[in-house]
Amino acid sequence: MSDDDRSSVRGRIGRYGRVGFAVGGAAMRMAGSRYLGRVSDHERNATDLKVALGGLKGPLMKAAQLLATIPDALPADYARELAELQANAPAMGWAFVRRRMTSELGPDWQTRYTEFPREASHAASLGQVHAATDLEGRKVASKLQYPDMASIVSADLNQLKLAFSVYRRYDPAIDPTQIYAELAERLTEELDYLHEARNTRLYGAMLADETGVHVPEVIDELSASRLLTTSWLEGQPMAQFAEEANLAQREAAALNMFRAWYVPFYGYGVIHGDPHLGNYSVNEDASINLYDFGCIRVFPPRFVEGVVELYHALRTDDRDRAAHAYERWGFENISNELLDTLNIWAGFLYRPLMEDKVQRIQESASGTYGATVASKVHEQLRKIGGVTPPREFVLMDRAAIGLGSVFLRLRAELNWHQVFHKLIDEYDLDGLTQRQRGVLEEHGLELLD
Repeated sequence: MSDDDRSSVRGRIGRYGRVGFAVGGAAMRMAGSRYLGRVSDHERNATDLKVALGGLKGPLMKAAQLLATIPDALPADYARELAELQANAPAMGWAFVRRRMTSELGPDWQTRYTEFPREASHAASLGQVHAATDLEGRKVASKLQYPDMASIVSADLNQLKLAFSVYRRYDPAIDPTQIYAELAERLTEELDYLHEARNTRLYGAMLADETGVHVPEVIDELSASRLLTTSWLEGQPMAQFAEEANLAQREAAALNMFRAWYVPFYGYGVIHGDPHLGNYSVNEDASINLYDFGCIRVFPPRFVEGVVELYHALRTDDRDRAAHAYERWGFENISNELLDTLNIWAGFLYRPLMEDKVQRIQESASGTYGATVASKVHEQLRKIGGVTPPREFVLMDRAAIGLGSVFLRLRAELNWHQVFHKLIDEYDLDGLTQRQRGVLEEHGLELLD
């Protein structure tokens, strides 16, 4: 066994122990509180769990960030704490870089670049990016996957399943079975950088006519299964842009963000499932640079049609139409009580689209986006015996909440009703299946009905 292998084994054992301790400690406190009839200290448990997961970084932290935006997947205190986690792991050193580059491109890998800096420009949960220069003089982004990530993802998913099972026994409002299945598949996909390269090309094709959105180009000769190299897109961080830009620039950026996410969804049934602040930047003209296409969701056409159908149902207060829309989303056994509860959340998400007027995405600009409404939904779900959210719901909801938070940060006031209608009027939903199959097949991807 090599030193790297021994280190990986020790690392996995240590990771199991640290995550297991964090999850187990919170579980024991919750179970003890329930058994002894005491009120559980959610806030303390949530803080402890955030500290433990934030120190670990990696895929479990990425899953925690995503879960923090799904209503009722975790208690409100947990959602608030986990939402603060940032995907900025310490970068790996030069010894790792040499090994990774040699394994992916061969021992002469340095001859393929005119410059390759020893220091990473950005480090995230699954890999790190080096700002290099290729033989044609182009500045490129070379993303290297951290060592032993397949085993780490497997370990983290096992611990996540444990955390879900503990929470499910404590609080039956949400059955997380399908949430876990979705997270497991998406995180596993993110390990395959050749798959991400196909996703990147797909987004380049879907957004080719969007002058306000830029997608990097894949550099095939400098890419492999654990190395992805693309053209470099330079932009300003969204947080900085939101503070320094004027109102017109901020609103233009908000519109470009909206189209960057929803042109692919309504036009092709595809969504970028990770609207994390590190996955886009803003240019001087308020156009958006979109990065990181590992977490992509392809939806069956029925789901996209259901999203539009629910909008019309809410506008006309048509309960039968709303129930049918939820069924197209994948919800089952929709009673009147469940319909009322789901409509609370849907009413919150769709509210800005309902009125033909200029407005902010949310009436209040304070607090976690949607947290108060999510808490109300959670309370109602507990009363009616809970629900199993379908897999398709997970990343769609993640995108809506993540983008809503960005729009709040930008303080953008737009006529969201007209923005939405302009978009769905551009695409014929009746032709979605054929259009979707065509673009997916062209990029080596498959549509699953």
